[in-house]
Amino acid sequence: MTETFGITMNKIKVLIVDDSAIVRDVLSDKLSQFPYIDVIGVAQDPFIARDKIVKLNPDVITLDIEMPKMDGITFLEKLMRYFPIPVIIVSSVTANDKNAAIKALELGAFDVVNKPGGSLTVNDIYEEIAYKIKNAYQVKDSYISRQNLIKSNLLQTKKNPSTQIINSFVTTDKIIAIGSSTGGTLALEYIFKNLPANLPPIVVVQHMPENYTKQFAIRLNELSQINIKEAEDGEILTNGNVYIAKGGNHLIIERKGSSLFSKLINGEKIQFQKPSVDVLFNSLAKTCGKNVIAALLTGMGKDGAEGLLNIKNNGGFTIIQDEESSVVWGMPKAAYDIGAYNKILSLNHIPINIVNFFSNSI
Repeated sequence: MTETFGITMNKIKVLIVDDSAIVRDVLSDKLSQFPYIDVIGVAQDPFIARDKIVKLNPDVITLDIEMPKMDGITFLEKLMRYFPIPVIIVSSVTANDKNAAIKALELGAFDVVNKPGGSLTVNDIYEEIAYKIKNAYQVKDSYISRQNLIKSNLLQTKKNPSTQIINSFVTTDKIIAIGSSTGGTLALEYIFKNLPANLPPIVVVQHMPENYTKQFAIRLNELSQINIKEAEDGEILTNGNVYIAKGGNHLIIERKGSSLFSKLINGEKIQFQKPSVDVLFNSLAKTCGKNVIAALLTGMGKDGAEGLLNIKNNGGFTIIQDEESSVVWGMPKAAYDIGAYNKILSLNHIPINIVNFFSNSI
């Protein structure tokens, strides 16, 4: 038994799945140093992992993507279908499939940690892995069932035609901001599938490691009629475009004359995150005031709540995703607790409310 999350509880049983013996050894040693983690086994390929999952019943799995006999994506898909369990992807962006980590999140992986280089680089990321293991365990009883239910509901939801046939808006100085984390890849896909192309600029922070946000932007761009890209430093924000904050950098918005520009900044993590939703939202509250509509979506923790309140207090319009449609109602709940919202909406009502904001229907 150990003390964590403010209560006494059993240790988190973790299974490490990675084809590298060095990674298995180092990660096992490092994670075992945390009093709330019990590394109950390791596996070098999905077939061994399958047998150990059945025998040991882990609470959380860490999973590499590139492995022999069966790749991690195929294994994850089978796992989520037959033996769903929270999975933390620990992998690098691969030349074979740069979209693999994004696919993993869509299939139900809880989170992703970027393995930046060779095997020994796990020394640099084990604290982040441990933090995400703890987050996954905290919501493990509801995570899988909620994600599957939301996936099913969204697949049955037809596009709202009113978001497809709209008049041109007077959008000078207007801007849309969205923050999300766990479950956010699914939520953002739905939102951008259901927004028209002639909206003001949209800026997005999705908690995601460096090197993954560009691939995520490419994936979203394939699904949407809006142009979606990873944000670059110093570019002007224009209508009909979405700018995804670059992993490993905070994104702020600056004004130069009558135009808005993106700025990427380094710095410490905020609420354990870089990019941070709070950093983006706080810059918009200061720069754009009442011309902002901001939405805080599903995610662990409380990043974005304070920034959303600042936007609201400066005259902007604020939305939080409701508990029923959130994979994890952490960030929206934090905003709810401090009264940072004008509306609480289910995911399938957020696109039309964004449209209505600019047609003066809200």
